[in-house]
Amino acid sequence: MFVTDDTKLGEYMADIVDTAVNAGSFSTLVAAVKAANLVDTLKGAGPFTVFAPTDEAFAKLPEGTVDALLKDIPKLKKILTYHVVSGKVMAADVVKLKSATTVEGSDVKIDASNGVVKVNDAKVSTADVAADNGVIHIIDTVLIPA
Repeated sequence: MFVTDDTKLGEYMADIVDTAVNAGSFSTLVAAVKAANLVDTLKGAGPFTVFAPTDEAFAKLPEGTVDALLKDIPKLKKILTYHVVSGKVMAADVVKLKSATTVEGSDVKIDASNGVVKVNDAKVSTADVAADNGVIHIIDTVLIPA
């Protein structure tokens, strides 16, 4: 493939959903996004910042929780949209924040005081995973709205 000077590199990047699929450690998250009919939204123009829990994060939930959520689409949507913030908030900006308002409508608490960025009780394990319609920050715990 040849890239000429007038093409944008971003044209070859994947959107948030495809980036998560390609990463391979988000099959539960991707299945939940599909079940909640949020694929088109997260493939949209954005930009979005997604705090993406890994499969291991979902595995830490009490047994049966994921299956129950897959049957309760309104609750599943509420939880998933609680992981999304409008706009592209890179790690350099996240660490300056004390909270962020999610697409779900309530805030997540952000704490970067101890050298580890935490969103509520979830630790950010990998920040700034680029997507053409936003950014993904990988977290180790599923965020549950109050």
